[in-house]
Amino acid sequence: MGTKDSKHNNSEGNALFRSAVTDTRPIKQRERIQNNASVPRPKRDQRQISPEQFADPGLEHLASTTIAPEGKLYFQHGSVSRKIMRDLRRGKYPVREEIDLHGMTASEALKALRDFISYSYQNRLNCISVVHGKGLGSGSRGPVLKTGVDLWLRQWDEVLAFCSALDRDGGTGAVYVLLKSR
Repeated sequence: MGTKDSKHNNSEGNALFRSAVTDTRPIKQRERIQNNASVPRPKRDQRQISPEQFADPGLEHLASTTIAPEGKLYFQHGSVSRKIMRDLRRGKYPVREEIDLHGMTASEALKALRDFISYSYQNRLNCISVVHGKGLGSGSRGPVLKTGVDLWLRQWDEVLAFCSALDRDGGTGAVYVLLKSR
């Protein structure tokens, strides 16, 4: 077999490579590790935060978890397939109910969201929307409600997944939430 003359042709380099891989063997098909959904994924910090702690006007203790106003939110429980998440991100599930948290304090928003999730789960509303806003009015504290929604939804057993909505439904100021079936 002939070789082309090129700037990448280096017979000394090829010989060195061949000597380095002489003891290797191809992996047999049965030895390959398949992408397994049962392999646990690392989890984000899911510490429990009470409404009183989160309502603290300083919010210094949440500085490390603050999300940018245009940042996208995303959470997927291990039991949720990639196809389901792709469809959720594309807005293919009809939103059955929506809550708007604008203008609420963090403790009011936490209670309202908890009640809304409970109501939606009890009424078998599998896909809902939470409008949290981008936090542009929160000043140096960053998006308070957006950060809170991200933390709270991750803690509740009824929530299977969530992601930022499409622009037509609020964009990075809202999330689609997929709930477990009863």
